[in-house]
Amino acid sequence: MKLILASTSAARRAMLTAAGVPHVAIPNALDEDLEKQTLIAQGLPAESYAVALATAKARSVIHAGENALILGCDQILVHSDGTIFDKPITRARLVDQLAQLSGQTHRLYSAAVIIENNHIAWQGMEHADLTMRHLSSSYMIGYAADAKSEILSCVGGYQIESEGIQLFSKIQGSHFAILGLPLIELLAYLRHRGLLLS
Repeated sequence: MKLILASTSAARRAMLTAAGVPHVAIPNALDEDLEKQTLIAQGLPAESYAVALATAKARSVIHAGENALILGCDQILVHSDGTIFDKPITRARLVDQLAQLSGQTHRLYSAAVIIENNHIAWQGMEHADLTMRHLSSSYMIGYAADAKSEILSCVGGYQIESEGIQLFSKIQGSHFAILGLPLIELLAYLRHRGLLLS
């Protein structure tokens, strides 16, 4: 039995590696934009939305091998007014997004699903609430201009393990949820399945 991560996310791979979890990373083949449009049209709550995307990512690499646990993950950012935010993609969009989040609290949901033999064997979810400090226009513009390209592919447009921590005045909840994986729950399941020693 092996664990396949249906992603090449550097943060998720680093978490698994640091926790001593043997795994193979395979890029998922999901058309994420199309899948998101379909799910939004269904009016799913944010938690269900994250689980559905994680499931779809895992299913997209089922071909990768039999006798494997396939791990799909997704993270959703929900503003306190209920708006779901996506990856900013461009620096201009990053500035707009920061302006909307400045001085506000948002919630990150991180979902993970394991598919085994084409069936959901396990799913986990954690969340964290993050409050951004009030950001000046000059700070937001400078932050976006200096941001590494991978920041543009992060929900919220930040990585708290680097300069992104400067955006916040308060953080509550799971640290691993912020990084994109309900790690504690996942480790418990992998021990239960015998992939890790208990």
